Amino acid sequence: MNKSTQQFFYPMTNVIQDYAWGSFTSIEALFDIKNTSNKPQAELWMGAHPNGCSTVTINGQPTLLSELINQDQTAYLSSLTADHFGELPYLFKVLAAEKALSIQVHPNKQQAMAGYDKEELSGVALNAFNRNYKDSNHKPELVYALTPYKAMNGFREYQEIINLFNQMALPSLEEIITRFEQQPNSQGLKCFFKAILSLTDKAKESALAELGHFASNNKQSELFALIDDLSIQYPNDIGLFTPLILNVITLQPGEAMYLNACTPHAYINGTGLEIMANSDNVLRAGLTPKFMDIDELMDCTEFVSIPADSLIMQPNIINGGMNYPIPVSDFKFSVFAPADDLPLETHSAEILFAIDGDMTLNHSTGETVNVPKGHSIFVPAYAHQYTLKSNGKVARAYN
Repeated sequence: MNKSTQQFFYPMTNVIQDYAWGSFTSIEALFDIKNTSNKPQAELWMGAHPNGCSTVTINGQPTLLSELINQDQTAYLSSLTADHFGELPYLFKVLAAEKALSIQVHPNKQQAMAGYDKEELSGVALNAFNRNYKDSNHKPELVYALTPYKAMNGFREYQEIINLFNQMALPSLEEIITRFEQQPNSQGLKCFFKAILSLTDKAKESALAELGHFASNNKQSELFALIDDLSIQYPNDIGLFTPLILNVITLQPGEAMYLNACTPHAYINGTGLEIMANSDNVLRAGLTPKFMDIDELMDCTEFVSIPADSLIMQPNIINGGMNYPIPVSDFKFSVFAPADDLPLETHSAEILFAIDGDMTLNHSTGETVNVPKGHSIFVPAYAHQYTLKSNGKVARAYN
């Protein structure tokens, strides 16, 4: 790399994905990014993922971020990241959900490697409807709420699930819930969850009809009002039972939660920042017209309850930022309050996103860049040090 022409800050132009569940208004309202196409603005992608790679500006010329990084991975990513991952190991997003996303489980690294190799050897096309594993990577995620953000994450306590189903007393599920009552543990939950998801034909039709009738008559309960609302979005979908099985949580702006591998979860509505490992591996458990492989889902799910009050992450205040403890090496995530020349050090490739105000980055070489609200900047590992000045909160993605 030519030191004399070295650039330290790369303004980014990011792809907006128009998935059907996305919001038409939220990204525009929060960040003044006009919705000129009048399509749902579901996800704004910041990173080098091939399905929506960001573009950076080099001497006034647009270049794919992936192409920039591949010119010298050691310089842009750091030698450690280049050797271990061979790519920018995370994808950073703004996610704006108007409707619920499918209930998902992501495999862990070992499961993803084994599943990908098995489907490759079996000759299942990468774009086939019944393909489970698009790659050999895991997909841990963190979400940071920008608006009230409703989601499901992890199984409720065993007895709480039993109590909710007994409250409804649905005749078609009496036998299934009785078996769970007799075995209120991880194995009992696995059998119960599989039995619910495996309902077909008349049994499925009867169970959903009974659930719908109960939910519509009990909408004074927030939980059953949610099920009633989801039934409009996903009629006759077996996933309508999952709010009774999974923790339902609403993150307030500024709150974050981590979504681990092998844990069922779903985003219901709201806008937030999301950072994840680079993977498209999704095993679905409802609220979707897409393929559901129930046996594979069971093999990749940990049937343990997660206390609802443990879901919200508590950040550590380090170097002027709220740093969220993440148990994987693929990514780290921090949020900074408005700052005046806050010194930062880089040890990896970073993406900074201006959440609710403009920011200015300064390098000791004299290079300066101004980044307006709703925009992002790529900072290579070789920048080493820079200062941040902002009149709003700034999110930092790195590893």
